[in-house]
Amino acid sequence: MSSYLDAFSKWFKLKIYQLEVTMSVYIFTPIEKFIFYSVLFLLVSLTFIATFLYLPHHVQFIARRAWFYMHGDAQDSLLDVVHNAVTVTKSALLGSEKTVEALGRAADATMGIVREL
Repeated sequence: MSSYLDAFSKWFKLKIYQLEVTMSVYIFTPIEKFIFYSVLFLLVSLTFIATFLYLPHHVQFIARRAWFYMHGDAQDSLLDVVHNAVTVTKSALLGSEKTVEALGRAADATMGIVREL
């Protein structure tokens, strides 16, 4: 376990050295180094926090947009389903109304035949 920690420590020191040489931080005074590293820490921290706070919402938004572009609006589909259900129910009710009228006529005819007997 300590070898992993030592390896990470060496890698981290190398990255700090590369940063100091690349950005010329090694020639700064201690106060300038403190300000530079404070600003760097602030920018990295804010980027990290913003990523964790806003990235999930943004990914969800993009996924919903992609779903909309691929499949269309869900409300239109729902309206079609409701419209079809209302149409089927209406036709069933009209059919049952005609059946009730036919049964009423048949009952009247049956009553007429029974009276004649």
